[in-house]
Amino acid sequence: MSIQAPSHAKVKEAFRKGEGAVIALFDEFGGQLTELAQQLQKQSEIIQELQARLSKNSQNNSKPPSSDGYGKQNRTTSLRPKEEKPNGGQLGHTGETLKSVESPDEIETHEQVSCKECQASLKDVDIFSVEERQVFDIPAMKIVVTAHQATIKICPECQTENKGAFPEDVVRPVQYGNGVKTVASHLNNEHFTPVACTAQVILDLYGQAPSEATILKANKQLNQHIQPARKAVKEMLHQESVINADETGLRVDGKLHWLHSVSTDKLTDYEVHPKRRKKTMDAAGVLDGYQGKLVHDHWKPYFVYEDSEHIACNAHHMRELKYIENQYQQPWAGETATLLIEIKNAVDDVKHEQKQLNKKLLLLFKKRYDMLISKGLKQNPYIVAEVIEGQPKKRGQPKQTPDHNLLARLRDIKSGTLAFMYDFSVPFDNNLAERDVRMVKVKQKISGGFRTQEGAKQFASIRGYISTTRKNSVTVFSAIQDAFSGNPHIPAPQP
Repeated sequence: MSIQAPSHAKVKEAFRKGEGAVIALFDEFGGQLTELAQQLQKQSEIIQELQARLSKNSQNNSKPPSSDGYGKQNRTTSLRPKEEKPNGGQLGHTGETLKSVESPDEIETHEQVSCKECQASLKDVDIFSVEERQVFDIPAMKIVVTAHQATIKICPECQTENKGAFPEDVVRPVQYGNGVKTVASHLNNEHFTPVACTAQVILDLYGQAPSEATILKANKQLNQHIQPARKAVKEMLHQESVINADETGLRVDGKLHWLHSVSTDKLTDYEVHPKRRKKTMDAAGVLDGYQGKLVHDHWKPYFVYEDSEHIACNAHHMRELKYIENQYQQPWAGETATLLIEIKNAVDDVKHEQKQLNKKLLLLFKKRYDMLISKGLKQNPYIVAEVIEGQPKKRGQPKQTPDHNLLARLRDIKSGTLAFMYDFSVPFDNNLAERDVRMVKVKQKISGGFRTQEGAKQFASIRGYISTTRKNSVTVFSAIQDAFSGNPHIPAPQP
């Protein structure tokens, strides 16, 4: 909008006509100024909003690191405070090194047949002592072919033909055994090696390459074998007092699907579904009716589970508080982040010695938290819908500022935000669930996605089994091997 100031002649004419004309002239000019000021204010708000969007990254928001672009290489700030400990091994840390064994698998003796000085023969001289050095190595690997022969005998009495029984898993004239299936499934699911590369690795190591169809079939069979373990894990998760939940996008058949994760430090379960909603989480069979503490990133559908006690992830809060402090220069945000870290440090200092914090300290922390939230709400009050006479009222609630939205959440779910302060079994953040989800994202980065929904579900099921076995200090390879033998690893119930 451009402003046209009244000309000299127009002003002169207004003064000639009298006071009323002068007032009318300046009212017209003042109206233009007011309209211009309103436009500038609106443009300023738009610019601030755009700047706020551009300043969001994985360090101050819940955006994934992949969205940071090339600028992420120059950003070195972290939410984690700098520690005084030096890099590398800490004082008192017991290092690990290769140690000799008492009973080696093979012994090679190296004898000196003649004296180094006088060349006298030493063949019949008794051994005075032995100096031993041990070499740990992998022998040459190859696939062992076992021929199963069922003998056929004719009964001399009734002439009936009697044939010996083959083992249950030997069903074809020529087939791969469970060892090959274990190696293929381990490479493909644990290390995310693509199917074609898995066949190539097996060829390089063992001299025989299974087809891609064989590898895919091995995965399908493994998934069938681990279902009893998966069912047991779901039941144990439902009985846990604290569980962590998270979700992330997954490309399946060129379309966006969702991977839902529910886990503890000993158990993991994944579910893949085309939709991101409560019905999907119900289908996973863990959260529906769960009555414990549910740790999540305050995604709204989680709050539909009214039987659960909802625990908010403070790592998300820390990132958002950092964003508000830097983008909107709000001191309360930095002070709240500092308080949360102070509480976390206080809990970490005593959690191994006592069951809860001192009551006076609890009261002090709660009071400081309430004061900071109250202070922030005074600076960022709720925006009331503006009613303009002669214009219809806008539908819905007016849009609130990011500052107010975060404050309202910290106020409304205060019990879930500070739960870690009262109950030491509650984690400060939801990092456990995010770590469990991360490995599936690595698979997607390598393969780009899944061709079929069946393949995605199968991979999620196997990864849940692998994650659970690893959390319980069970070797993944042996766990897969046991599953193919009909004895999948089922973790012991947690006390």
